Amino acid sequence: MKPIRNSAKAVIVQDGCLLVIRLEDQYGDAYVFPGGGQEKGEELKDAVARECLEEIGQAVTVGELLHIREYIGKNHEFAEWDADVHQVEFYFECKLIDPKATIFEGSSPDDHQVDVEWIPLEELSKVRLYPKTIGELLQNKNTSRIYLGDLN
Repeated sequence: MKPIRNSAKAVIVQDGCLLVIRLEDQYGDAYVFPGGGQEKGEELKDAVARECLEEIGQAVTVGELLHIREYIGKNHEFAEWDADVHQVEFYFECKLIDPKATIFEGSSPDDHQVDVEWIPLEELSKVRLYPKTIGELLQNKNTSRIYLGDLN
């Protein structure tokens, strides 16, 4: 059994669009929030800032904690690959230090990462976004729910 892992994620909304990482898998394109695992001795806010540099190649200022989501692999559609994964994800409101940035090339992109894209909030329901519930909350401008539990 693997230990529970903490992950810090960035929610970057600018001009009505969400900055996401585009991945390719056997089902086509999928979109995820920039971010990743917290390292021992690292604060969550520092983890999300580091992960943004690694994945999107841009520095961010880290704001308020918006949501906490648990991911228990056995309960999700890809359970055959990550059934023993249990991750607690912390979603922080972040802003690009350079809001006019046009080049997003991280120093250490994720496996299967093919691009960094801006998706209009009103189009989030048309793409395969993980977790989709956070996309729905952003579309509905409902950020009052902090703890979301184990959801899609």
